[in-house]
Amino acid sequence: MTGKAGLKAGLIGAAIILVMTLLSQIPGVGCICCGLTWLVYAGIGVLAGFFLTPPRAAGTGAGAGAIAGLVSGAAGGIVWIIVMAVTVALGGTGDVASVIDPQTMRQLIELGIDPEMFATFSGVGGAVLGGSMCCLTGLVIGAGMGAIGGAIFAAIKPD
Repeated sequence: MTGKAGLKAGLIGAAIILVMTLLSQIPGVGCICCGLTWLVYAGIGVLAGFFLTPPRAAGTGAGAGAIAGLVSGAAGGIVWIIVMAVTVALGGTGDVASVIDPQTMRQLIELGIDPEMFATFSGVGGAVLGGSMCCLTGLVIGAGMGAIGGAIFAAIKPD
């Protein structure tokens, strides 16, 4: 029953995280969405605890909340990767030489460092790499905050 409640809440949470991820692309709104996301993950955990059949225990609430956080975190991470890849693809990758000033460029070359290696971290590939790191972070934060929310709800309202 824990898995079913967690999956159900996780899918609802994935829709909420999807909307928040898209809203975070609006300048100024992204700062608000960042902190609010942590609360949303906790709320998703509370929802998972609510979906558990009574009598509820803190341990089962935490488990359901963690599952819900993982599901919604994975969905949010995938959406974030897609949004970042599209954003970079539409905006272009730019030229590394135009970003690094000439003096720094000379120093890098003198040290034997190819400045073009920084291009690896730009473009769609860099967006996917960065998005993957965000996805992993979202999984960890989602599972943790979901477990906390589910455990607290199940402890407060066991029946």
